[in-house]
Amino acid sequence: MTPDAPRTVQPAHGRLGVLLPGMGAVATTFIAGVESVRRGLARPVGSVTQLGTIRLGKRTEGRAPLIHEFAPLARLEDLVFGGWDPIPDDAFRSATVAGVLEERHLAPIAEFLKGIVPMPAVFDQFYVKKLDGPNVKTGKTKRDLAEQLRDDIRRFRKDRGVDRLVMVWCASTEIFIRPGAVHASLAAFEKGMAENHVDIAPSMLYAWAALQEGVPFAMGAPNLAVDTPALQELARNRGLPIAGKDFKTGQTLMKTVLAPMLKARMLGLSGWYSTNILGNRDGEVLDDPESFKTKEESKLGVLEHILQPELYPELYGNIFHKVRINYYPPRRDNKEGWDNIDIFGWLGYPMQIKVDFLCRDSILAAPIVLDLTLFMDLAQRAGMAGIQEWLSFYFKSPMAAPGLVAENDLFIQQFKLKNTLRYLMGEDQITHLGIEYYQR
Repeated sequence: MTPDAPRTVQPAHGRLGVLLPGMGAVATTFIAGVESVRRGLARPVGSVTQLGTIRLGKRTEGRAPLIHEFAPLARLEDLVFGGWDPIPDDAFRSATVAGVLEERHLAPIAEFLKGIVPMPAVFDQFYVKKLDGPNVKTGKTKRDLAEQLRDDIRRFRKDRGVDRLVMVWCASTEIFIRPGAVHASLAAFEKGMAENHVDIAPSMLYAWAALQEGVPFAMGAPNLAVDTPALQELARNRGLPIAGKDFKTGQTLMKTVLAPMLKARMLGLSGWYSTNILGNRDGEVLDDPESFKTKEESKLGVLEHILQPELYPELYGNIFHKVRINYYPPRRDNKEGWDNIDIFGWLGYPMQIKVDFLCRDSILAAPIVLDLTLFMDLAQRAGMAGIQEWLSFYFKSPMAAPGLVAENDLFIQQFKLKNTLRYLMGEDQITHLGIEYYQR
Protein backbone atom coordinates (compact mmCIF):
# COMPACT_ATOMS: atom_id res chain seq x y z
CA MET A 1 0.00 0.00 0.00
CA THR A 2 1.42 3.37 -0.97
CA PRO A 3 1.26 6.15 1.67
CA ASP A 4 -1.38 8.10 -0.25
CA ALA A 5 -3.56 5.11 -1.11
CA PRO A 6 -6.77 5.08 0.92
CA ARG A 7 -6.86 2.40 3.59
CA THR A 8 -10.04 0.38 3.72
CA VAL A 9 -12.11 1.76 6.58
CA GLN A 10 -15.31 -0.03 7.46
CA PRO A 11 -18.32 2.29 7.88
CA ALA A 12 -19.49 3.31 11.35
CA HIS A 13 -22.83 1.55 11.13
CA GLY A 14 -24.87 0.97 14.26
CA ARG A 15 -24.31 1.84 17.90
CA LEU A 16 -20.94 2.25 19.62
CA GLY A 17 -20.68 1.16 23.24
CA VAL A 18 -18.33 3.15 25.47
CA LEU A 19 -17.17 1.21 28.52
CA LEU A 20 -15.54 3.22 31.29
CA PRO A 21 -13.70 1.64 34.20
CA GLY A 22 -14.13 4.36 36.81
CA MET A 23 -17.40 6.31 36.92
CA GLY A 24 -16.16 9.32 38.87
CA ALA A 25 -15.54 12.93 37.91
CA VAL A 26 -13.94 12.40 34.49
CA ALA A 27 -16.35 9.75 33.25
CA THR A 28 -19.53 11.51 34.41
CA THR A 29 -18.34 14.87 33.04
CA PHE A 30 -17.73 13.15 29.70
CA ILE A 31 -21.10 11.38 29.65
CA ALA A 32 -23.05 14.45 30.77
CA GLY A 33 -21.26 16.61 28.24
CA VAL A 34 -21.99 14.28 25.33
CA GLU A 35 -25.66 14.06 26.29
CA SER A 36 -25.90 17.86 26.59
CA VAL A 37 -24.34 18.25 23.14
CA ARG A 38 -26.71 15.65 21.69
CA ARG A 39 -29.67 17.64 23.03
CA GLY A 40 -28.34 20.92 21.65
CA LEU A 41 -27.75 22.32 25.15
CA ALA A 42 -24.00 22.84 24.81
CA ARG A 43 -21.08 22.89 22.38
CA PRO A 44 -18.28 20.27 22.47
CA VAL A 45 -15.52 22.76 23.28
CA GLY A 46 -12.14 21.06 23.58
CA SER A 47 -12.99 18.17 21.28
CA VAL A 48 -10.75 17.95 18.23
CA THR A 49 -13.05 15.42 16.58
CA GLN A 50 -16.07 17.72 16.85
CA LEU A 51 -14.66 21.22 16.33
CA GLY A 52 -11.29 20.67 14.66
CA THR A 53 -10.63 21.05 10.95
CA ILE A 54 -8.03 19.41 8.74
CA ARG A 55 -6.25 21.01 5.81
CA LEU A 56 -6.27 18.98 2.59
CA GLY A 57 -4.07 19.61 -0.42
CA LYS A 58 -2.29 22.87 -1.18
CA ARG A 59 -2.85 26.03 0.82
CA THR A 60 -4.26 27.66 -2.31
CA GLU A 61 -7.04 25.06 -2.59
CA GLY A 62 -8.80 26.25 0.56
CA ARG A 63 -9.95 22.77 1.59
CA ALA A 64 -10.32 22.48 5.36
CA PRO A 65 -13.31 20.30 6.32
CA LEU A 66 -14.29 19.50 9.88
CA ILE A 67 -12.55 16.31 10.99
CA HIS A 68 -15.81 14.53 11.77
CA GLU A 69 -17.04 15.32 8.25
CA PHE A 70 -13.77 14.18 6.65
CA ALA A 71 -13.21 10.90 8.50
CA PRO A 72 -16.00 8.32 9.00
CA LEU A 73 -16.30 8.74 12.76
CA ALA A 74 -19.16 7.39 14.84
CA ARG A 75 -21.91 9.92 15.51
CA LEU A 76 -22.47 11.21 19.04
CA GLU A 77 -26.05 10.04 18.71
CA ASP A 78 -24.81 6.45 18.41
CA LEU A 79 -22.80 6.36 21.66
CA VAL A 80 -24.07 4.13 24.48
CA PHE A 81 -22.44 4.38 27.92
CA GLY A 82 -21.59 1.86 30.62
CA GLY A 83 -18.88 1.21 33.16
CA TRP A 84 -17.68 -0.04 36.51
CA ASP A 85 -16.95 1.60 39.85
CA PRO A 86 -16.43 0.38 43.43
CA ILE A 87 -18.84 3.11 44.55
CA PRO A 88 -22.39 2.15 43.48
CA ASP A 89 -23.70 5.68 42.77
CA ASP A 90 -25.46 6.19 39.45
CA ALA A 91 -23.97 8.71 37.04
CA PHE A 92 -26.20 11.55 38.29
CA ARG A 93 -25.30 11.00 41.93
CA SER A 94 -21.63 10.53 41.06
CA ALA A 95 -21.56 13.74 39.00
CA THR A 96 -23.30 15.63 41.82
CA VAL A 97 -20.79 14.40 44.39
CA ALA A 98 -17.86 15.18 42.10
CA GLY A 99 -19.06 18.77 41.86
CA VAL A 100 -17.54 19.43 38.44
CA LEU A 101 -20.76 20.38 36.67
CA GLU A 102 -23.28 22.83 38.03
CA GLU A 103 -26.92 22.01 38.70
CA ARG A 104 -27.98 23.96 35.60
CA HIS A 105 -26.10 21.45 33.44
CA LEU A 106 -27.11 18.31 35.36
CA ALA A 107 -30.81 18.97 35.94
CA PRO A 108 -31.94 18.79 32.28
CA ILE A 109 -30.29 15.38 31.83
CA ALA A 110 -30.82 13.98 35.33
CA GLU A 111 -33.06 11.09 34.30
CA PHE A 112 -30.64 10.04 31.58
CA LEU A 113 -27.73 10.02 34.04
CA LYS A 114 -29.71 8.15 36.69
CA GLY A 115 -30.16 5.34 34.18
CA ILE A 116 -26.39 4.70 34.04
CA VAL A 117 -25.48 2.52 37.02
CA PRO A 118 -21.95 1.15 37.42
CA MET A 119 -21.37 -2.57 37.30
CA PRO A 120 -19.46 -4.07 40.25
CA ALA A 121 -15.80 -3.28 39.80
CA VAL A 122 -12.64 -5.33 39.95
CA PHE A 123 -10.98 -3.39 42.75
CA ASP A 124 -8.33 -4.04 45.37
CA GLN A 125 -7.38 -1.38 47.90
CA PHE A 126 -3.82 -2.68 47.86
CA TYR A 127 -3.40 -0.91 44.51
CA VAL A 128 -5.32 2.29 45.38
CA LYS A 129 -4.90 2.96 49.09
CA LYS A 130 -7.10 6.04 49.42
CA LEU A 131 -10.22 4.64 47.77
CA ASP A 132 -12.73 2.01 48.84
CA GLY A 133 -16.31 0.96 48.13
CA PRO A 134 -18.77 -1.92 48.42
CA ASN A 135 -19.57 -2.38 44.73
CA VAL A 136 -16.81 -4.89 43.99
CA LYS A 137 -16.49 -8.34 42.48
CA THR A 138 -15.18 -11.35 44.36
CA GLY A 139 -13.29 -14.32 42.98
CA LYS A 140 -10.69 -16.89 43.96
CA THR A 141 -8.17 -15.72 41.38
CA LYS A 142 -7.46 -12.71 39.24
CA ARG A 143 -8.32 -14.86 36.24
CA ASP A 144 -11.77 -15.42 37.78
CA LEU A 145 -12.23 -11.67 38.17
CA ALA A 146 -11.11 -10.99 34.60
CA GLU A 147 -13.55 -13.60 33.29
CA GLN A 148 -16.33 -11.81 35.18
CA LEU A 149 -15.38 -8.64 33.34
CA ARG A 150 -15.64 -10.53 30.06
CA ASP A 151 -19.12 -11.63 31.08
CA ASP A 152 -20.03 -7.99 31.78
CA ILE A 153 -18.80 -6.94 28.35
CA ARG A 154 -20.76 -9.65 26.57
CA ARG A 155 -23.89 -8.84 28.58
CA PHE A 156 -23.58 -5.11 27.87
CA ARG A 157 -23.13 -5.77 24.16
CA LYS A 158 -26.25 -7.94 24.06
CA ASP A 159 -28.53 -6.00 26.41
CA ARG A 160 -27.73 -2.58 24.96
CA GLY A 161 -27.70 -3.71 21.35
CA VAL A 162 -24.34 -2.21 20.46
CA ASP A 163 -22.46 -3.17 17.33
CA ARG A 164 -18.95 -2.17 18.46
CA LEU A 165 -17.24 -1.30 21.73
CA VAL A 166 -14.35 0.82 23.00
CA MET A 167 -12.97 0.84 26.56
CA VAL A 168 -11.31 3.95 28.03
CA TRP A 169 -9.82 3.79 31.53
CA CYS A 170 -11.11 6.73 33.60
CA ALA A 171 -10.38 5.27 37.04
CA SER A 172 -7.70 6.07 39.57
CA THR A 173 -3.92 5.93 39.50
CA GLU A 174 -2.66 2.65 40.95
CA ILE A 175 0.55 2.09 42.88
CA PHE A 176 3.81 2.07 40.96
CA ILE A 177 4.62 -1.33 39.43
CA ARG A 178 7.81 -2.04 37.54
CA PRO A 179 7.56 -4.28 34.46
CA GLY A 180 8.70 -7.78 35.33
CA ALA A 181 8.76 -11.35 34.12
CA VAL A 182 5.02 -11.73 34.65
CA HIS A 183 4.44 -8.98 32.06
CA ALA A 184 6.98 -10.26 29.53
CA SER A 185 4.66 -12.55 27.57
CA LEU A 186 0.97 -13.37 27.33
CA ALA A 187 1.60 -16.90 28.61
CA ALA A 188 3.43 -15.57 31.68
CA PHE A 189 0.71 -13.00 32.30
CA GLU A 190 -2.13 -15.51 32.13
CA LYS A 191 -0.21 -17.86 34.42
CA GLY A 192 0.23 -14.94 36.81
CA MET A 193 -3.51 -14.22 36.77
CA ALA A 194 -4.22 -17.80 37.78
CA GLU A 195 -1.64 -17.52 40.57
CA ASN A 196 -2.79 -14.09 41.83
CA HIS A 197 0.55 -12.48 41.09
CA VAL A 198 0.93 -9.26 43.08
CA ASP A 199 2.25 -7.35 40.05
CA ILE A 200 -0.99 -7.80 38.11
CA ALA A 201 -3.16 -4.84 39.03
CA PRO A 202 -6.89 -4.40 38.31
CA SER A 203 -6.29 -2.10 35.33
CA MET A 204 -4.38 -4.91 33.63
CA LEU A 205 -7.34 -7.24 34.14
CA TYR A 206 -9.68 -4.75 32.48
CA ALA A 207 -7.31 -4.41 29.54
CA TRP A 208 -6.96 -8.19 29.20
CA ALA A 209 -10.74 -8.69 29.35
CA ALA A 210 -11.38 -5.94 26.79
CA LEU A 211 -8.87 -7.31 24.30
CA GLN A 212 -10.11 -10.87 24.74
CA GLU A 213 -13.60 -9.60 23.87
CA GLY A 214 -12.45 -7.72 20.77
CA VAL A 215 -12.61 -4.27 22.39
CA PRO A 216 -9.94 -1.57 21.80
CA PHE A 217 -8.47 -0.25 25.04
CA ALA A 218 -7.07 3.21 25.96
CA MET A 219 -5.33 3.84 29.29
CA GLY A 220 -6.17 7.24 30.77
CA ALA A 221 -4.06 6.91 33.94
CA PRO A 222 -0.30 6.34 34.26
CA ASN A 223 -0.86 2.71 35.30
CA LEU A 224 1.24 -0.08 33.86
CA ALA A 225 -1.12 -2.01 31.57
CA VAL A 226 -1.15 -2.01 27.76
CA ASP A 227 2.44 -0.78 27.74
CA THR A 228 3.52 -4.30 28.75
CA PRO A 229 4.76 -6.89 26.20
CA ALA A 230 2.09 -9.33 27.37
CA LEU A 231 -0.91 -7.13 26.59
CA GLN A 232 0.70 -5.78 23.43
CA GLU A 233 1.07 -9.38 22.28
CA LEU A 234 -2.61 -9.94 22.97
CA ALA A 235 -3.56 -6.78 21.07
CA ARG A 236 -1.55 -7.91 18.04
CA ASN A 237 -3.01 -11.41 18.22
CA ARG A 238 -6.53 -10.00 18.30
CA GLY A 239 -5.84 -7.29 15.72
CA LEU A 240 -6.93 -4.54 18.12
CA PRO A 241 -5.81 -0.96 18.76
CA ILE A 242 -4.35 0.03 22.13
CA ALA A 243 -3.29 3.48 23.31
CA GLY A 244 -1.93 5.22 26.40
CA LYS A 245 -1.09 6.44 28.79
CA ASP A 246 -2.22 9.16 31.23
CA PHE A 247 -4.52 11.87 29.85
CA LYS A 248 -2.58 15.06 29.06
CA THR A 249 -4.65 17.79 30.67
CA GLY A 250 -3.20 20.55 32.86
CA GLN A 251 0.40 21.13 33.84
CA THR A 252 1.93 18.56 31.50
CA LEU A 253 -0.09 19.98 28.61
CA MET A 254 1.64 23.30 29.28
CA LYS A 255 5.05 21.62 29.45
CA THR A 256 4.57 20.04 26.03
CA VAL A 257 3.87 23.55 24.67
CA LEU A 258 6.61 25.52 26.44
CA ALA A 259 9.48 23.01 26.27
CA PRO A 260 9.34 22.79 22.44
CA MET A 261 9.55 26.60 22.34
CA LEU A 262 12.74 26.60 24.43
CA LYS A 263 14.28 23.90 22.27
CA ALA A 264 13.22 25.53 19.00
CA ARG A 265 14.97 28.78 20.00
CA MET A 266 17.96 26.98 21.60
CA LEU A 267 17.31 28.60 24.98
CA GLY A 268 18.86 26.81 27.94
CA LEU A 269 17.00 25.37 30.94
CA SER A 270 18.42 25.20 34.46
CA GLY A 271 15.38 24.08 36.40
CA TRP A 272 11.64 23.48 36.27
CA TYR A 273 9.72 23.31 39.53
CA SER A 274 6.08 22.21 39.29
CA THR A 275 3.55 21.97 42.07
CA ASN A 276 -0.20 21.34 42.04
CA ILE A 277 -3.14 21.51 44.41
CA LEU A 278 -6.13 19.32 43.64
CA GLY A 279 -9.09 18.31 45.76
CA ASN A 280 -11.11 15.70 43.87
CA ARG A 281 -10.92 11.91 44.15
CA ASP A 282 -7.83 11.95 41.97
CA GLY A 283 -6.12 14.34 44.37
CA GLU A 284 -7.00 12.13 47.32
CA VAL A 285 -5.68 9.03 45.58
CA LEU A 286 -2.44 10.79 44.68
CA ASP A 287 -1.98 11.77 48.32
CA ASP A 288 -0.75 8.20 48.76
CA PRO A 289 3.01 8.06 48.05
CA GLU A 290 2.76 4.79 46.10
CA SER A 291 0.14 6.16 43.69
CA PHE A 292 1.99 9.47 43.44
CA LYS A 293 5.13 7.59 42.37
CA THR A 294 3.23 6.28 39.33
CA LYS A 295 2.07 9.78 38.41
CA GLU A 296 5.50 11.29 39.08
CA GLU A 297 7.16 8.88 36.65
CA SER A 298 4.66 9.93 33.99
CA LYS A 299 5.16 13.66 34.55
CA LEU A 300 8.95 13.66 34.90
CA GLY A 301 9.74 11.97 31.59
CA VAL A 302 8.22 14.67 29.38
CA LEU A 303 11.03 17.23 29.50
CA GLU A 304 13.82 14.74 28.86
CA HIS A 305 12.05 13.32 25.83
CA ILE A 306 11.37 16.74 24.32
CA LEU A 307 14.65 18.50 25.11
CA GLN A 308 17.00 15.58 24.27
CA PRO A 309 19.83 16.44 26.73
CA GLU A 310 22.09 13.84 25.09
CA LEU A 311 22.12 16.02 21.96
CA TYR A 312 22.25 19.37 23.75
CA PRO A 313 24.20 18.81 26.99
CA GLU A 314 25.17 22.47 27.37
CA LEU A 315 21.54 23.56 27.28
CA TYR A 316 19.66 20.70 28.92
CA GLY A 317 22.23 18.35 30.46
CA ASN A 318 21.89 19.57 34.05
CA ILE A 319 18.20 20.32 34.63
CA PHE A 320 16.69 20.24 38.13
CA HIS A 321 13.13 19.01 37.57
CA LYS A 322 10.77 18.58 40.50
CA VAL A 323 7.04 17.73 40.51
CA ARG A 324 4.70 17.95 43.49
CA ILE A 325 0.97 17.21 43.84
CA ASN A 326 -0.80 18.25 47.05
CA TYR A 327 -4.26 17.16 48.10
CA TYR A 328 -6.32 20.23 49.02
CA PRO A 329 -10.04 19.36 49.40
CA PRO A 330 -11.46 22.92 49.15
CA ARG A 331 -10.27 23.19 45.55
CA ARG A 332 -12.20 20.04 44.52
CA ASP A 333 -11.83 19.46 40.74
CA ASN A 334 -10.42 22.92 40.08
CA LYS A 335 -6.73 22.11 39.97
CA GLU A 336 -4.12 24.84 40.20
CA GLY A 337 -0.68 24.21 38.77
CA TRP A 338 2.29 26.51 39.40
CA ASP A 339 5.47 26.32 37.37
CA ASN A 340 8.72 28.18 38.04
CA ILE A 341 11.00 27.81 35.01
CA ASP A 342 14.61 29.01 35.16
CA ILE A 343 16.05 29.52 31.69
CA PHE A 344 19.16 31.15 30.25
CA GLY A 345 19.87 32.86 26.96
CA TRP A 346 22.55 34.75 25.05
CA LEU A 347 25.91 34.69 26.90
CA GLY A 348 24.29 32.64 29.66
CA TYR A 349 22.15 35.43 31.14
CA PRO A 350 19.36 33.99 33.35
CA MET A 351 15.64 34.59 32.86
CA GLN A 352 12.46 33.16 34.36
CA ILE A 353 9.03 32.06 33.21
CA LYS A 354 6.23 31.64 35.74
CA VAL A 355 2.94 29.93 34.95
CA ASP A 356 -0.15 29.72 37.15
CA PHE A 357 -2.71 27.52 35.42
CA LEU A 358 -6.07 27.47 37.20
CA CYS A 359 -7.71 24.67 35.31
CA ARG A 360 -10.59 22.28 35.73
CA ASP A 361 -9.17 18.79 35.48
CA SER A 362 -12.26 16.89 34.35
CA ILE A 363 -13.35 19.67 31.99
CA LEU A 364 -10.04 19.22 30.17
CA ALA A 365 -10.16 15.41 30.34
CA ALA A 366 -13.74 14.87 29.14
CA PRO A 367 -13.18 15.86 25.49
CA ILE A 368 -10.05 13.68 25.47
CA VAL A 369 -12.22 10.69 26.38
CA LEU A 370 -14.60 11.55 23.55
CA ASP A 371 -11.85 11.93 20.97
CA LEU A 372 -10.13 8.72 22.04
CA THR A 373 -13.42 6.84 21.87
CA LEU A 374 -14.08 7.95 18.30
CA PHE A 375 -10.49 7.61 17.06
CA MET A 376 -9.97 4.17 18.65
CA ASP A 377 -13.16 2.98 16.99
CA LEU A 378 -11.94 4.42 13.69
CA ALA A 379 -8.60 2.64 14.11
CA GLN A 380 -10.35 -0.67 14.69
CA ARG A 381 -12.51 -0.24 11.61
CA ALA A 382 -9.37 0.61 9.62
CA GLY A 383 -7.62 -2.57 10.78
CA MET A 384 -4.92 -0.70 12.72
CA ALA A 385 -3.71 -3.11 15.39
CA GLY A 386 -1.36 -2.56 18.30
CA ILE A 387 0.03 0.74 19.60
CA GLN A 388 -1.67 3.81 18.15
CA GLU A 389 1.21 6.26 18.35
CA TRP A 390 -0.75 8.78 16.30
CA LEU A 391 -2.94 9.32 19.38
CA SER A 392 0.04 10.38 21.54
CA PHE A 393 -1.42 13.91 21.29
CA TYR A 394 -3.72 12.97 24.18
CA PHE A 395 -1.23 11.40 26.62
CA LYS A 396 1.47 12.45 29.10
CA SER A 397 3.42 9.20 28.60
CA PRO A 398 2.67 8.17 25.03
CA MET A 399 3.47 4.67 23.86
CA ALA A 400 5.68 3.90 20.87
CA ALA A 401 7.03 0.81 19.16
CA PRO A 402 10.02 -0.93 20.78
CA GLY A 403 13.23 0.91 19.94
CA LEU A 404 11.47 4.23 19.34
CA VAL A 405 11.42 7.23 21.64
CA ALA A 406 7.87 8.52 21.95
CA GLU A 407 7.14 12.05 20.76
CA ASN A 408 5.98 14.42 23.51
CA ASP A 409 6.03 17.72 21.59
CA LEU A 410 2.35 18.67 21.33
CA PHE A 411 2.73 20.17 17.86
CA ILE A 412 4.58 17.18 16.41
CA GLN A 413 1.89 15.00 17.96
CA GLN A 414 -0.87 17.06 16.34
CA PHE A 415 0.97 16.93 13.01
CA LYS A 416 1.19 13.13 13.26
CA LEU A 417 -2.48 12.80 14.18
CA LYS A 418 -3.69 14.81 11.21
CA ASN A 419 -1.30 13.15 8.76
CA THR A 420 -2.58 9.77 9.94
CA LEU A 421 -6.12 10.86 9.15
CA ARG A 422 -4.98 12.01 5.70
CA TYR A 423 -3.28 8.65 5.18
CA LEU A 424 -6.41 6.73 6.18
CA MET A 425 -8.51 8.70 3.72
CA GLY A 426 -6.01 8.63 0.82
CA GLU A 427 -5.11 12.32 0.92
CA ASP A 428 -1.59 13.70 0.38
CA GLN A 429 0.55 14.16 3.47
CA ILE A 430 1.21 17.77 4.48
CA THR A 431 4.90 18.67 4.91
CA HIS A 432 4.70 22.48 5.08
CA LEU A 433 7.69 22.71 2.74
CA GLY A 434 5.83 25.13 0.45
CA ILE A 435 8.74 25.62 -1.95
CA GLU A 436 6.43 25.17 -4.90
CA TYR A 437 4.80 28.53 -4.18
CA TYR A 438 8.10 30.34 -4.79
CA GLN A 439 9.59 28.42 -7.71
CA ARG A 440 9.20 30.00 -11.15
